[in-house]
Amino acid sequence: MAVDLARENQVWGIARFANGANRQRLELANVSTASVDLADPDWQVLPEHFDYVLHFAADITGADFDQALRVNAEGTGALMSQYRRAKAILIVSSSVVYDLHSDPKHKFTETDALGDSKPLFGPTYSVSKIAEEAVARTLCRTLKVPTVIARMNLSYGVNGGLPAYQLDAILRGDAVTIADHETFHNPIFQDDVVRSVPLLLEAATIPATITNWGGNETVSMRSYCEELGRIVNREVRFEPLSRFMRSRAIDTTVQHALIGPCAVDWLDGMRLLVERRNQSGA
Repeated sequence: MAVDLARENQVWGIARFANGANRQRLELANVSTASVDLADPDWQVLPEHFDYVLHFAADITGADFDQALRVNAEGTGALMSQYRRAKAILIVSSSVVYDLHSDPKHKFTETDALGDSKPLFGPTYSVSKIAEEAVARTLCRTLKVPTVIARMNLSYGVNGGLPAYQLDAILRGDAVTIADHETFHNPIFQDDVVRSVPLLLEAATIPATITNWGGNETVSMRSYCEELGRIVNREVRFEPLSRFMRSRAIDTTVQHALIGPCAVDWLDGMRLLVERRNQSGA
């Protein structure tokens, strides 16, 4: 995303940058970088003002609730406070904020119940993301900074995302881990994620705008993995687990009203993923 946006904008990218190669790749693409840890941020290494702030960082897989709250909630508050003069701020939340639902085909709407959905990849994630949203909503009102909170569903592209990692497993001949029951998601390809950003920023308001963020179509995980296998001409072996990623299908009515539908359907997205991931050598 940073590389794409840097083609027509002055972009700064901050992260902890444990991987120096990632930082070098960004700088070669005219993205200015700075090492910042949201658990204890040092803003002196950054300019005093940005027109727009895109907040994608998150503590995802940890088991330490205090650390997760410090990064996801307190870190969001620190970021918004520091750049309160921005024209708009995009806070990227997640579909994991929705409470569990008995129907795997249920499409969550923005007004559905929130709760601890107990994601198996990170027991602290849903609770700390709900806390992040609360902090963002509060600072949006108190600091008078236009904010949009977008609850990301299943994003993927050349650099990663669950479908990309599942593609890698298929190419290695490894079994693909899925739930032992059908799970449904709205996968959104990286081109649509990048295209959506300026439109989401235009939708920022006081109080905060809240929207789901995902692809147009609801697809089962098994179906898109089988499509990846068909594209690369490999048999897909599945390893069903009783405890795995739960169904997170979303209703996109609000999203489409704000920014319109996605341009890349899921079938084209999976084909583009294979093409670009192979070309990149990832």
